[in-house]
Amino acid sequence: MPFSIPVLFSVVAVCPPLQRKADLELTSGRPVPKEEACYDVQHYDLAVRVDPEKKSIVGRVEMRARWVAASDDVVLDLDDRLEVRSVGFHAPGAKDGEYAPASFRHQKGEIRIARVGHDLAVDQEFGLRVEYDGKPREAPNPPWDGGFVWTTTPSGAPWIATANQMQGADLWWPVKDQPDDEPGSMTIQVTVPRPLVVASNGRLEEVLEDHDCTAEKPDAAASRGWRTYRWRVTTPINAYGVALNIAPYETITREYESVAGDTFPITYWVLPENVAKGKVLFEDIVNQMKGLENLYGPYPFRGDKYGVAETPHLGMEHQSIIAYGNQYHGNPWGEDYGIDMLHLHEFAHEWWANLVTCANWNDFWIHEGFASYTQALYVERAKEPDAYFREMAAMRGHIANRAPVAPREKRSTAEMYFGDRDGSPGGDIYYKGAWILHSLRWLLGDEPFFRALRRMAYPDPALEKRTDGSACRFATTDELRGIVEHETGCDVGWFFELYLRQPALPELDSSVKGDRVELRWKTPKDLPFPMPVEVRVDGQPQRVECPDGHGTLTIARGAKVEVDPRERALRAKD
Repeated sequence: MPFSIPVLFSVVAVCPPLQRKADLELTSGRPVPKEEACYDVQHYDLAVRVDPEKKSIVGRVEMRARWVAASDDVVLDLDDRLEVRSVGFHAPGAKDGEYAPASFRHQKGEIRIARVGHDLAVDQEFGLRVEYDGKPREAPNPPWDGGFVWTTTPSGAPWIATANQMQGADLWWPVKDQPDDEPGSMTIQVTVPRPLVVASNGRLEEVLEDHDCTAEKPDAAASRGWRTYRWRVTTPINAYGVALNIAPYETITREYESVAGDTFPITYWVLPENVAKGKVLFEDIVNQMKGLENLYGPYPFRGDKYGVAETPHLGMEHQSIIAYGNQYHGNPWGEDYGIDMLHLHEFAHEWWANLVTCANWNDFWIHEGFASYTQALYVERAKEPDAYFREMAAMRGHIANRAPVAPREKRSTAEMYFGDRDGSPGGDIYYKGAWILHSLRWLLGDEPFFRALRRMAYPDPALEKRTDGSACRFATTDELRGIVEHETGCDVGWFFELYLRQPALPELDSSVKGDRVELRWKTPKDLPFPMPVEVRVDGQPQRVECPDGHGTLTIARGAKVEVDPRERALRAKD
C-alpha cells in the first residue's frame, strides 16, 4: 500500500490524508472464529457482473476447502451492503457442480451457514457456493479507506477499480477474510459492457463475447452487449490482492526473460489518453524488474504475468496486477530521480506481501517496511550511493515510535496501520521498518546482509526456479530473525527485541577525551544493544564495535571527530 502521511508529500493532492481509525467502518484481520478456523481454503471460483451505470454487481463464489477442525457451522465474510440470494453446500462424494441448498444467516458481516460441518471428517474436501448481489461500498478515500471506485476517464468512459486492503476483500465478494489462509489457485470471471476491458490477477484465459458469467445458463441473446474476461491465478493469492480494474484500456506488452531463465509477459493496461506517457513508464517498469530481480531473486509470479493497471486511485500491490495511479509524477514524495517511485513501492510488494506474506497483521511491517526500504536500495544502485542516504533521511523524520513495529499479539490492519489506539496516523510499519533494515545492514555488513535478504525472499535457493506457487509462504518476524542468524552466524535477538518488540529508541552518548572517543548506548529498560557505531576521524570513516553497549576509539589529539555522520543506526535524535 502507498505511503499515507501527508506531511511527507510535496504533492498533497496526490495523496489525501487518512481518515482516523475511529471513522473506519471495517477492518481486516478480526479474531478468527472457530467457524472459520475449521477449514482451509483450496480454491475460489469468483464470477461477478459489474454494471457501471447502476454501480452494482451480481456475483457468485464457489469455494473448495479442506476440513481441519470440528464445527457445526461455517462462516464466510461479506459486507452487509450486499445481499446473499442463496447458499449451496457441496458434500464430499457429491457429483461435480452439485450443491444442496443450505440454511444461512447473513448479518454483521458474516454469512453463517448452519450445520454443514456436522458430518465432515478431518481432511475431507467440501464446497460452498454463494450467490449475491447489490451495490458494494464506494471507497471514501481509496486505497486507504476502500471499496469500489466508480469514476470516468478523461473521455467520459467508465473507469472502475477495487481497493480494499484495510477493510478486506469481503467488501465485494464472499471470502474467508484472514491473512493466513490463501487459496492455492483461483479463477476470476468478470462480465462488463462492451467496449470495457478487465485487467485482473493471473493470466487471461479467454474473452467471451455476448456472455454473462453469472447466468446459470449463459444465453448470447440475453447477454448481448456484454463480454466476460476469464482470468486464472495459478499460485496462492492473498484475498485483499484480488482486484478488478475496468476501463477502455489499451495494452503495452513485452515478453521478458527472468534471471531464472524463463520468460513471461509484462503488460501495462493504460488509458487511451495516456499511451505516450505509458510507453515511457513501461521502460521504467522493465528496468525496475531487472533491478528487483537482482536484489531479491526472480519475480515470483512468472507462471502468470507481471501486470500494471492505470487506476483512479494512487496505487496498491494487487498480485500480478499492480494498481498504478501516480499520474506519471515520478516521485510524489521528494527528489525526482527519473524513477516512478510509486510504482517501485507497489512493485516491491510482489516479493514483500505477495510472495512473502505476513501470517497476521501484527507483522505488517514485512510488507510495508521492506517495500519502503526497496526504494532506497533501488536508487542507490540505479543512481548513486548518496541517493540511498538521502532517501533514508527523507523517511527518518516521520518515525513516530508510539507502538511496537511488530507486537507479539495479533492485530488488525487498522491497529497496525495507525500505530496506536487513538487513531492518529502512524507509519512506523513503513518508515521505521525501512530504518530497521537500514540498521541491520550496518550491523551485518553488505555481503551478509544482501545474502540474508535474498534468503528472506527465497529461504531455499531451489525455490527460485519454481513457478507453481510453492515458493509462496507465510512469514513472521521471528522467522526472519532465524534466517538472518542462519545465514550470518550472528545472534540478532537483541536487535529484533529492541527495534521491533517495543517502541522506544536507543540513545547514543559520545565524548572525546584527549586521544579517545568514548561511546555508550542507553536503552529502554537497559536492553542489551551491542550496536557498532561509525565514527569519522579527519574525514575517514571507522567502525567502532560496542560489544557490551560501550566502545572506544583511539585518535590523534586534535583530530576532527564526527560520530555517526551518516546515521547508520536508528537512534533517538540528539
